[in-house]
Amino acid sequence: MRGDLGRSLYTQRPVGALIAERLPATALLALAALLVAVLLALPLGTVAALFPRTWIDMAATFVALIGVSMPSFWLGPLLILAFAVRLGWLPVAGRGDGSLAYLVLPAVTLGTALMALLTRMTRAGLLEVLQADYIRTARAKGLSEWVVVGKHAFRNALLPLVTLLGLQGGALLSGAVITETIFAWPGLGELTVRAIQQRDYPVVQGCVLVIALIYVVVNLLTDLCYAWLDPRLHFGARR
Repeated sequence: MRGDLGRSLYTQRPVGALIAERLPATALLALAALLVAVLLALPLGTVAALFPRTWIDMAATFVALIGVSMPSFWLGPLLILAFAVRLGWLPVAGRGDGSLAYLVLPAVTLGTALMALLTRMTRAGLLEVLQADYIRTARAKGLSEWVVVGKHAFRNALLPLVTLLGLQGGALLSGAVITETIFAWPGLGELTVRAIQQRDYPVVQGCVLVIALIYVVVNLLTDLCYAWLDPRLHFGARR
């Protein structure tokens, strides 16, 4: 209750201080991975929904299938071999001097699986919404297809996406253990793995507690987003 999580058995430093040092790196990696996933998934899912059962739809679905099928412990070393060892475009691991170049490979590795899930969810949600009566009415009024999709359809298809982002966002913020270990990223996941290997129980307990709190906070924010996206939920709660 006082926020005293004890001291590390290995370094004798306060556990709270160790976690506070690692949280910014994990938050930066999670936000970068989320940005990668959203920027790739929303266009792919939208295009797939607008052209169902065409080669465009099949191509977007194939990309999503590849993304969800590649585990991070395989994709991470593959990206290191391709872009760091062979081509030399990006650094191998660590955080270095804080340059964004060190963030690219772990963010892509972490965001690929989420991108695949978001693509499939966006496609399914938009396909369902585009069959609704109000979409047919909007088209009958002479609105352009992009206005119909962007203003009327997309917002109503966001609820399942927000649910998925809330669940996956909690996982990202709590520290992608495998990705941070592969790239030696100094975040909460890497700290947890190191503490387990050293049998540093106070640090392990502190990390688990912080991860649980992050999940609770992210899910609370997700519920608040529901009321903003769909006013009917807000009015229903009042009644």
